Amino acid sequence: MIKYGLIGFPLGHSFSRGFFTEKFAREGIDAQYLNFEIPDAAMVLDVLRDNPELRGLNVTLPHKQAVIPLLDELSDEAREIEAVNVIRIRDGKLKGFNSDIIGFTDSICPLLQPHHTKALVLGTGGASKAICVGLSRLGLDWKYVSRTPHEGRFAYSDLTPEVMAEYSVIVNCSPVGMFPKVDQAPAIPYELLTSKHLLFDCVYNPEDTLFMKKGREQGATVKNGLEMLHLQAIASWRFWNE
Repeated sequence: MIKYGLIGFPLGHSFSRGFFTEKFAREGIDAQYLNFEIPDAAMVLDVLRDNPELRGLNVTLPHKQAVIPLLDELSDEAREIEAVNVIRIRDGKLKGFNSDIIGFTDSICPLLQPHHTKALVLGTGGASKAICVGLSRLGLDWKYVSRTPHEGRFAYSDLTPEVMAEYSVIVNCSPVGMFPKVDQAPAIPYELLTSKHLLFDCVYNPEDTLFMKKGREQGATVKNGLEMLHLQAIASWRFWNE
């Protein structure tokens, strides 16, 4: 039986495993999706040796960059972002892809209006780089917001009424507000939000984060990262089988 799987550490609830197990059952695909909880990215070579039926892997934290030296080839997007979350296994060769850009751009694009020209990106971790590349591809200027002052970035204390009016798209790439800490939200001045603002939360658990609730109260358009996750999974399947 053909196998696909997910590598990361730790692995709790796996969206990918549920998504693909349901897909295989629904479409009559003779395949299995497994979780491989490995603390060291180099252990993926052991996973491949022990599972010769593997045709593809998803990659999650903390291995998205650490797996790159183990691969034979990278897609243009993976090279640009310097992170891999999909690996195709074919004829003993490993090719790395990144589906974050596709998932994000396809999810946010239908919500963008002509006045949405500049975006604030909350958080500067691994996920944020793909988001920034996606925003650029959609024609938006963007700027990071971080907790500590840094050249070329906003600190949260820099978010004045003028800045908030100019940057009408706000993307949360930080884990703030994620389960179980659902009573937290990024420290932006929510009272300055209007109906012209669009808030996109990469967090999907809970489905309605405090960040989204506070935005909705001010009339802003809000969306979580669940559709982005679905679109990433669909892109993974395409990468594995193209």
